[in-house]
Amino acid sequence: MSRLREDMKPQIKELRFTLYLLRQSPLVVIGFALITAFILMAILAPSIAPYGPEERLPYEAQQPPSWKHLLGTDAYGGDILSRIIWASRIDLSMATTVVAIAVVIGAAIGAVSGFLGGKVDETMMRITDVFLAFPALILAMVIAAALGRNLNNLTIALTIVWWPPYARIIRGTVLSEREKLYVEAARAVGAGTRRIIFRHVLPNSIYPLLVNATLDLGGVILTAAGLSFIGFGAGAGVAEWGLMVADGRNYLYSSPWIVSFPGLAILLSSLALNLVGDGLRDVLDPRLRR
Repeated sequence: MSRLREDMKPQIKELRFTLYLLRQSPLVVIGFALITAFILMAILAPSIAPYGPEERLPYEAQQPPSWKHLLGTDAYGGDILSRIIWASRIDLSMATTVVAIAVVIGAAIGAVSGFLGGKVDETMMRITDVFLAFPALILAMVIAAALGRNLNNLTIALTIVWWPPYARIIRGTVLSEREKLYVEAARAVGAGTRRIIFRHVLPNSIYPLLVNATLDLGGVILTAAGLSFIGFGAGAGVAEWGLMVADGRNYLYSSPWIVSFPGLAILLSSLALNLVGDGLRDVLDPRLRR
C-alpha cells in the first residue's frame, strides 16, 4: 500500500497543481458554477419545478412574469420556469451522450488508424474525410429528417456528425506517440498491438480530446437547439430549449419573455461550457501554462 502511495505522489501533485490553476481563473470558476447549477437543476427537476413539463394552464396563457409564474407563461399556458428546468434534463443529457459516444468512436478509429498506418490509415481517413466534407449542420439535418422527428433520432444524427473531428485529432497525436521509446519497450516485452494502442498510446494521446469534448458540449447544445427550432428535433409540446424558442417566435413582440428565457438558458449553458473548456485547454496544454 505504501509503495502504491509513493507511485501515486507525482499524479496527485499534478492534479493539485491543475486544480490550483483552474481556481486562479475567475472565468473558469464562473463557468464551473453555472454548469454545476444547470446539473443540479436537471437532477432536482421533479423537486424544484413548480409544474410538470407538459402541464398547461389554458386560462393563464401568455402571462408576464409574476410571483405565481416567475418567468411567465407561454402561449399554451405552460409555466416557462418549470419547462426550462425540465428541458435542462433533455439538453444536458443529449449533449453528454452525443459527445461521449462521438469521443469513443473517434478515439478508437483515430488511434487504430494512426498506429497501424498504411492502407488501414488511408481507408479510415478517407471515410472520415467523406463525413467532414459535408457541413455539419446540413448533414445532421439530412440524417434527422431521414430518421424521423424525435430526440433519439436527433441524438443519433448529431453523434454521426460529431465523431470525425475526434478521429482526426487522435490520429495526429498517435502518429507522434507511436515513435516514442515506451512503445518500443512495450513491443519488446511482448505486448500485442491492441494492448499497446488502448493501454499505452491512447491514454497518452487523450488530453487534447478532453479539451475539445468540453468545448463541444456547448456546441452540441447550440446545434440541437437550432435543429429543434427549425423542426428537426423534439416533437411538438416537448420541454426542450430550442423548441421553446421556436414556439414563442410568433409572440416575440407581444410576449418577449416566451423566447427570452429559454434563449438565455441556451446562452448561459453553452457559455459556461466554453469557459470551462478554455480553462482546461490553458491548464492541460503545457505550452499555455503560465
